[in-house]
Amino acid sequence: MSLEGTASCRGLDGLPAVVARAVAGARRAGFELSCRPAHGRLLSVLAGGIGDGTIGETGTGCGVGLAWLASGASPGAKLVSVERDPAGAAAAREVFAGEPRVTLLEDDWTALERHAPFDLLSLDGGGQGKRGDPPIDPLVWLRPGGLLVMDDFTPSEAWPPTYAGAVDEVRLMWLTHPLLLATEIRTEPGLCAIVARRR
Repeated sequence: MSLEGTASCRGLDGLPAVVARAVAGARRAGFELSCRPAHGRLLSVLAGGIGDGTIGETGTGCGVGLAWLASGASPGAKLVSVERDPAGAAAAREVFAGEPRVTLLEDDWTALERHAPFDLLSLDGGGQGKRGDPPIDPLVWLRPGGLLVMDDFTPSEAWPPTYAGAVDEVRLMWLTHPLLLATEIRTEPGLCAIVARRR
C-alpha cells in the first residue's frame, strides 16, 4: 500500500480498463493507499511471465494492485488476494464481479497460505516481515522458480541498505535470503521494489 497511491493515478491516460475501474472504486471508497502506477506496471509485466500459474497477493485494498496483476496475467492464470478490511474487500468484489480467474478472501493475510504455493506472490499487506509481522517462508509460499515482489522501499546507495539512518534489516533479509535470488528495481525516483526468485 503506497502513500498517495490512488492520487498518483489521477489524470493518467491509457490505464487498463480493470485498473481504471479499481482506481474509481478506491476513489469512491476514500482509499488513498492504492498501488502506484509505476509499481503496477511492474506487477503486470511479472504476471505476464508466469503463464497459467497461480498469483497471490496480500493486501487487496480496493483492488488496484490486483487489477494490475490481472491486466498482465494469462487467461488461464488463477489470482488469489486477501484483504482484512471489509470495506476494501467489498470494493474489490465490485471490480472483479464476473471474473472467474480471481478469488477474493476477506481475512488476515495469513489465510492466503492455504492457496500456496504461488508462481508469483505480491506482498503488500503482510508477510514482508515489516512492523513486527513474521515474514513468509519461501519454501512454503513459492513454487521452485516462483517470484516474490514487494514495493514501498526507499532506494539506498549504501551496503548494507539503510533507512532512516540505520540498517534496513527487513530489506537486508530479503536481499540475502539463502533460498532467493533477489534484486531491487527502482520504480520511481524515491521508491524501489524487491523482486526475488526462489532458487
